[in-house]
Amino acid sequence: MTDAPDPQTRRLTWHGAEPAPFEAPGAGGWARAVLRGVPLVLFVLTGLLLTLVLRLVERPVFGLHRPLTPKLTRAVCRGALAILGIGYRVTGRPMAGRGAMVANHSSWLDIFALNAPAEIYFVSKEEVGGWPGIGWLAKATGTVFIKRERREATAQVKLMRERLAAGHRLSFFPEGTSTDGRRVLPFKPTLFAAFLSPDQPDLEIQPVSLVYRAAEGGDPRFYGWWGDMEFGPHMLKMLAARRHGTIEVIYHAPVRVADHPDRKALARRLEADVRAGLEGAGALEDQPAMAEA
Repeated sequence: MTDAPDPQTRRLTWHGAEPAPFEAPGAGGWARAVLRGVPLVLFVLTGLLLTLVLRLVERPVFGLHRPLTPKLTRAVCRGALAILGIGYRVTGRPMAGRGAMVANHSSWLDIFALNAPAEIYFVSKEEVGGWPGIGWLAKATGTVFIKRERREATAQVKLMRERLAAGHRLSFFPEGTSTDGRRVLPFKPTLFAAFLSPDQPDLEIQPVSLVYRAAEGGDPRFYGWWGDMEFGPHMLKMLAARRHGTIEVIYHAPVRVADHPDRKALARRLEADVRAGLEGAGALEDQPAMAEA
């Protein structure tokens, strides 16, 4: 979920159908939550501390380049999914070239799912950097923080191009908000402006479809985190679940940026590929939609 709960950004949040009411776990659920939660917190904190230590070496020696810490981030994300008991499957291959990856946005779990198989740097709104826990992890892993203000657009494009020039593979969610995982919202073309640069004609963007499947007999929206849902109860639901389903990460063929006349055409193409992935996996409920103008 990419929007903070303030009046200005709340209107950007997708609400859709009302989520199922939160039910506090019983004794068994609380036991599972503790047995998963304690190792998860210790594991992630250990990874964070190791990352900070490695950055003491990386920063002065390599500058923006990070040859060590992204590998640690991948290991932590794979381990976190294993501790939660969520199955994980990858279809296709992460891109090897320069550019970015874009995906549909369903849950905070997307961060783990996308980081586990590939070395990437997320693009996120500036407010996330101030969130307890999540903000610290985002900063440590090299997240690119941007302001969602029109007057900052030029500076944002410059920042992203600097990171691309340093060889960073960026990743972001063009929908601008999270959903229940059963649809793809129109891709906002704003951030794609950073890739339409004559100085970097070889850039590619890889569309990625994130498919969440609940455990047998479960609500297909089980992993979705959207609307006014709070992080704490949703995390507790993940920790207390008796059985978990799977996350499938589908990598589509990278799209060459230079083959598209403008950011809107590029957004439409990438949206179509991500949507096709969910549709092919039988996880799409809504009707096809074009990216916004």
